[in-house]
Amino acid sequence: MRRLVRWILAQFAVDRRVLALAFARMADGIGNSFLIIVIPLYIADDVVGGPTFGLGESMIIGVILSLFGFLNSSFQPLTGRLSDRTRRRKTFILVGLGGLALTNLAYVFADTYVSLLAIRGLQGVSVAFIIPASVALVNELATTGDRGGNMGVYNTFRLVGFGAGPVAAGAVVSAGPYPLPGGLVISGFDAAFSVAAITAALSYLLVTVLITDPDSTGATAGADLSIDVLDPSGKNLLDPIFTLGVVSLFMAAVIALFSTIQPQINAHLEQGSTWFGLQFSAFIIAQILLQTPIGRACDRYGRRPFILTGMVILIPATMAQGLVASSVAMFLARLAQGVAGAMVFAPALALAGDLAGEGESGSKLSVLTMAFGFGIAIGPLSSGALIGFGIWAPFAFGTVLAALGAVLVYTQVEETLETAAPVSILGD
Repeated sequence: MRRLVRWILAQFAVDRRVLALAFARMADGIGNSFLIIVIPLYIADDVVGGPTFGLGESMIIGVILSLFGFLNSSFQPLTGRLSDRTRRRKTFILVGLGGLALTNLAYVFADTYVSLLAIRGLQGVSVAFIIPASVALVNELATTGDRGGNMGVYNTFRLVGFGAGPVAAGAVVSAGPYPLPGGLVISGFDAAFSVAAITAALSYLLVTVLITDPDSTGATAGADLSIDVLDPSGKNLLDPIFTLGVVSLFMAAVIALFSTIQPQINAHLEQGSTWFGLQFSAFIIAQILLQTPIGRACDRYGRRPFILTGMVILIPATMAQGLVASSVAMFLARLAQGVAGAMVFAPALALAGDLAGEGESGSKLSVLTMAFGFGIAIGPLSSGALIGFGIWAPFAFGTVLAALGAVLVYTQVEETLETAAPVSILGD
């Protein structure tokens, strides 16, 4: 068993606690992404009633799903700062996972739109405890020479969970109801909510047993929640971490344009939902395959070249989605967009980690995770507003954002790695 563990660690070249955290985030990612599929089906099945505040069914679904992202992103600077000041990353992660497990189970008893809004809002706050503390912990368990690889492995497993959840969710719901001992029967929806709760509980167990806070964490973050916009060193106009946050927001908004205009894309390309699913998955597939090798490569060759190249690739990859006339071409465009995203994700987090002072990882890196969350929420709203002008309009908007992001990286972000550093395999 020890040989097997050492072999796995050698393949990913990370601290064993980072790998344990990555597995834990994969588990809760499966359960959390379940809800993206299950909640709309749950509402459409007429299980939920009560006041809708004058909103139609599709709009109330959008509000329920979006509330998670907005609250999650809004609370991240606060929870990131608090985890810096208390120096207890593990505690914050456990609080978030505990809240996530309880709220997943609470869906079983939700039968009104108000209760769904309340539960989804609490979930957003719960995950706000998890993300900044998790990324900060990965950052502090890494060194300058292996930070990109650690971030890459963490993101890879997280994305595996996020990608697997929706696929499994549909199967669990459609296979219900499920007979239980004693003559009890549970619906497919209750089974899906239970699975989501179990995965969060499993993640809680993994973190409890396998994760420890690094001894070197220092509480140097102040109580001020403001974000530096201008570069205090005077080298550039904008603060580099703020710039990386803006770039993350632009990138997230661009990649999220695709998800909410499925009917228009399918009609334009004369394709069915199967092709759309493949195109949607192409982005995630590229992320899973490339996050770790790109993260390790940026440890050796520097962060900035990968971030800049990724944003440059994002420009034609996004533009092509508004111009292609075949399903295969759209798949390839989404695949290229996934390559671009993989070149930005881990290197940007690693660069922000390089720039963060000791004991400031939670507050500094939360700028990027918060911005990414807002981008994921803004993208679908933008595509919904622009699709009326034509299939090209959302992607033209995204192309402009990608170009602006590339310009920001080129003019405002500098490299931090002077030489390549050896990559640690096992760590402490």
